[in-house]
Amino acid sequence: MDIEPSLVGSAERFKLDHELELHEFEDKFVIKSLQSPNQGFWISRRDGNINFLDGNETCSGSPSRTSTIYGVVGTIRLVVGTYVVVITSCKEVGSFLGYPVYRVMSMRVLACNDALKFSTGQEKKDEAYFMTLLNIVESTPGLYYSYETDITLNLQRRNKLVEGWMSKPLWKQADPRYVWNRHLSEELIECKLDRFIVPIIQGSFQVAELKLKDSHAMVTLVSRRCNRRLGTRMWRRGANLEGDAANFIETEQLLETEGFRSSFLQVRGSIPLLWEQIVDLSYKPHLSVIKHEQTPLVVERHFSDLSQRYGEIIAIDLTEKHGEEGQLSAAYAAEMKNVPNVRYVPFDFHGHCKDSNFDNLEILYDQISEDAEKQRYFLIDREGNVQEEQRGVIRSNCVDSLDRTNVTQCYLAQKALNLQLQRIGVLSPSECISMFDEEYGKYRALWAEQGDEISLEYTGTHALKGDIVRYGKQTIFGMIKDGMSALSRYYLNNFHDGIRQDALDLISGHYTVNRNSLSPIGQNGFDPFSFLPVTSALIIGGLTATTLTVQQVGRNVHQYVSTAICAGITAGVMAILKANGRQFCSRPRLCGLL
Repeated sequence: MDIEPSLVGSAERFKLDHELELHEFEDKFVIKSLQSPNQGFWISRRDGNINFLDGNETCSGSPSRTSTIYGVVGTIRLVVGTYVVVITSCKEVGSFLGYPVYRVMSMRVLACNDALKFSTGQEKKDEAYFMTLLNIVESTPGLYYSYETDITLNLQRRNKLVEGWMSKPLWKQADPRYVWNRHLSEELIECKLDRFIVPIIQGSFQVAELKLKDSHAMVTLVSRRCNRRLGTRMWRRGANLEGDAANFIETEQLLETEGFRSSFLQVRGSIPLLWEQIVDLSYKPHLSVIKHEQTPLVVERHFSDLSQRYGEIIAIDLTEKHGEEGQLSAAYAAEMKNVPNVRYVPFDFHGHCKDSNFDNLEILYDQISEDAEKQRYFLIDREGNVQEEQRGVIRSNCVDSLDRTNVTQCYLAQKALNLQLQRIGVLSPSECISMFDEEYGKYRALWAEQGDEISLEYTGTHALKGDIVRYGKQTIFGMIKDGMSALSRYYLNNFHDGIRQDALDLISGHYTVNRNSLSPIGQNGFDPFSFLPVTSALIIGGLTATTLTVQQVGRNVHQYVSTAICAGITAGVMAILKANGRQFCSRPRLCGLL
């Protein structure tokens, strides 16, 4: 496959080794390249210091274990020890512009913490908590990388790189905001271990080959999750004071056919205001906009950054226009009146598309079609000449920037794909991809799989409304699946996401471990969360006892008293839970909301 002419230089393209060998000794871990055995480094298990292999190392005996690993994710220093995260299995999932792309299937944390036995009790307790967070990191979903090319840059940005850029180490080529392991790589960068630094994106990577008439088309869908406000659904809402939005994702739809390459970009992200929705055991926690004097600056910073990167912006707001969502949307609309050169488009998705009338998205497209089609897409012909450039981007959001957003982005991407295929000549001006049932199904599956993957990263469950993206309508099976996902989200939001948020803050560098600072977990002796199972058992037991005694009321007058007591105890416990709901939920301990 041809490489973009603008990226071809006299220097050789930088490549990482595909396989590494891990030797585990009593006093050190040794990591070396299988392709170049003299290339490698070792890290002391006592103090975590990293050293190059120079051929003169002496190892105490044979390694206790030797295994193959597929990359070094990075290192992190905690209270006492240093920990190395490595890739233990991966899977090739497709190619990006001709270069193989792999998904991380499993990771392992190597502990260099022999000094832990000399630590204080509190240090051991803190280290144990941080190690628990690293165990959560081991199962992080949606991680992708390539040994041969950087996948953080979209096609249009890649095409503008200077000659010889691809000869630089991959971490230097990468856009740091989309490198999931940027913080974990810092020590490897300081030690100049360029051959072992793998830039990893979190998001989604989906590929489908379509046969359209006499042409074969490869469609690749790449979503890149920004690391600046990384987090879970309820604990990372809105934007921070720098204007970085939660769940901000750049999605590139890449088309390769007939020797042409074309890409279409969209972005999504939380409403860039200061707002929160703190879990409190209720199904839909209270949503509130935080009044702050810097709110106008936050919005301005967010859209200024977008404009510098993408050009003209169309901001589509898919939230409801009543209730608390409506209040948030109204606050967003009020701020957008003061943002120049950005078109704000409110569209009540649930209002327009109720009763599964998702064809009503055409109403939205009619509003923005003229501006959207002026933004165009990026297109390179067979000779490598640029025929079109994308001059702007559509930014979509709902409350979570997940389910409604994914349906809408799929619809807009389909419109762009039709224009691209018509321009290249694969389709005639009167044809569109939806006329090819089997291929259209493959295309929809790309977006459905992407929606599930992004949702797993933010909420811990598959996306809602996935059957709409996959089939164009809501199905009975889809409704059941959505119901199960909604219940799972409730459980995870309330009882798991606090610690998951801590894990994300730790590995992304938003929280830095400092041995001399106060313990983040030892400042509160009372942990209400530990009492939740007992409280839940009391409620379930009380409801069960009340039900049984009610059934016996007609037989024995004493059952009235028993029923009243059981019902009163149950109601009292439930009232305590409701009044102190926030205290019984899993909360982050390391960082604040902003």
